[in-house]
Amino acid sequence: MGKRRKNNLQLTFNILPIDEKATRRAVEEFIETVRQYRQIGFVRREAAITQAYVYREHQSTNAISKQTERIAIYNVDKEAELKEKDRLLSLAMERLSSIQCDVIQRSYLDNEGEYDAIISGELGLSDRTFRRVKTEGLNILGSALGLEVYFESKEEIGVG
Repeated sequence: MGKRRKNNLQLTFNILPIDEKATRRAVEEFIETVRQYRQIGFVRREAAITQAYVYREHQSTNAISKQTERIAIYNVDKEAELKEKDRLLSLAMERLSSIQCDVIQRSYLDNEGEYDAIISGELGLSDRTFRRVKTEGLNILGSALGLEVYFESKEEIGVG
């Protein structure tokens, strides 16, 4: 096997200074949200019917609370948002290679408590190769989902 070639343009000019740790965290949070939605579904909020027997002094703004309206809007918007995230993750997973898709699927979406060492053994990959494939897959998902986190300043990058 030959050496892997890196993108010289990005290394030389540092065009896109991406914070890889923060991007990975964002992708993992996105995947975890979709995993929970796929396993549990959407849990709707309900209005509290019981009156509180505590005196509440109202302010002079004449604003009224529309609890049922806020809950109904939340239920509709949140469910639509979760369905869209699920659809976007499915589309992004199609962009991965088959081994990357298997690694991401088994690491994040299937069994919650399965260790990476077990998964890499079952897939016939060394630990190093498994980590590399997983990182590349998460980077591709981050780009496909638009979850890249960029460094704000040159001090964060470590330049000058």
